[in-house]
Amino acid sequence: MSEKKLFLLPDLGEGLPDAEIVEWLVKVGDVVKLDEPLVSMETAKAVVEVPSPYSGKVLRLAGGAGDVIETGSWLLEVELDPSLPQRAEAQDTGHSHGHKPAAAPVAGPEAAPAAKSEEMPKSGDAGTVVGAMQSSDAVRSEQAIAVGGVKAMPAVRALAKKLKVDLARVRPTGADGVVTMADVKKAAAEGSAPLGAPAPAARREAAPALAPAPIPAAAPAPSRAAPAARAEVAYDVDEPIRGVRRNMVRSMSQAHAEVVPTSLMDDADINAWAPGEDIMARIIRAIAVASAAEPAMNAWLNAKEGTLRRHARVDVGIAVDSPEGLFVANLRNAERLEPHQVRQAINRIREGVKNRSLPPEELRDYTIMLSNFGVFAGKYATPVVVPPCVAIVGAGRLHHAVVPVLGGLETHRIMPISLTFDHRAATGGEAARFLRALLDDLQKAR
Repeated sequence: MSEKKLFLLPDLGEGLPDAEIVEWLVKVGDVVKLDEPLVSMETAKAVVEVPSPYSGKVLRLAGGAGDVIETGSWLLEVELDPSLPQRAEAQDTGHSHGHKPAAAPVAGPEAAPAAKSEEMPKSGDAGTVVGAMQSSDAVRSEQAIAVGGVKAMPAVRALAKKLKVDLARVRPTGADGVVTMADVKKAAAEGSAPLGAPAPAARREAAPALAPAPIPAAAPAPSRAAPAARAEVAYDVDEPIRGVRRNMVRSMSQAHAEVVPTSLMDDADINAWAPGEDIMARIIRAIAVASAAEPAMNAWLNAKEGTLRRHARVDVGIAVDSPEGLFVANLRNAERLEPHQVRQAINRIREGVKNRSLPPEELRDYTIMLSNFGVFAGKYATPVVVPPCVAIVGAGRLHHAVVPVLGGLETHRIMPISLTFDHRAATGGEAARFLRALLDDLQKAR
């Protein structure tokens, strides 16, 4: 009798508790080979493809698009094919996901699995580990693969699902006929590829000739036009919170429960700057300078263990807004970067967030945080400190103000700065010294 195997959902990120199915790339009855992609999964960090740890026939799938699967729970059942390559039993990355054991699958219309499929896999099973080695238990980076004749990356498929766009009806503009993010957004805005709509030709053939409908009485004109609704937003519907926004709920709740936030605010007079100065590069440099002057803000607090780690490196977590939710990407070793390198890194981060192509390791382990909310609106704020970080810097909207100078008044360019810190980890004096050093660097001509 052929052996059956359950594949358990591995940890697709640093201890993330679950992931959402975006799209199955196989169906029941398909024969899959080792390391072939099985499914696109959306986590709080990224959309990734999960490869098969086995070769064989697909017997059952744990859910459909939109279903949330807990890490460590069964994802798929396969009947092994001994004539196809299989992962060697001795292969193991040594990185267990550390979550609870998989729940036994609920019996469905199909025949009940053999006893072997109900047993927990051994510690070396590919269904329970994920690591860096290129084997069946490694999560693949994004690749544009053809599903149903349509080439698109997992993140693009996730966006199309969210915007209710039929990828098969979207005109691809990417290399080799790949559908891009821009293609999906354009189709959504134009309404040219609605999900589930019949083809235009079919609609013309099926539409019978009808007598003209009576013209209804004109409704009273409203006093003023209502604001235009955003096409991608589902109004008046209780939608489940998933993906990035679900992680926002978790992290903000954790921050609210664990951090004792206190804020200091002041203004940086940047009138001495040369024209065309890169604002973000200057802010990043000022954070690095201030962290060297007062290390208490560039630190991690482990309240449970009672330890405080002050970092020599300055890894700035930059908050990036997106339609899917808030991402915080890590700009590593900011203290070593030249202005043009900072700009290149920020551009890459923004593009990675837009395309959901940033790997999970670039969305964690920052040592201090930055929110440049002033690009939208607001002068001062109390941004949220996410543990284990101790502080977050907020840059407000630049404006001009009249300032007294020797001999009269002048109009200067002002940058509002907010500093929120965890008062359990730092004193008010340490925070004030950090803010002073940051302002002093920002106010330099170069």
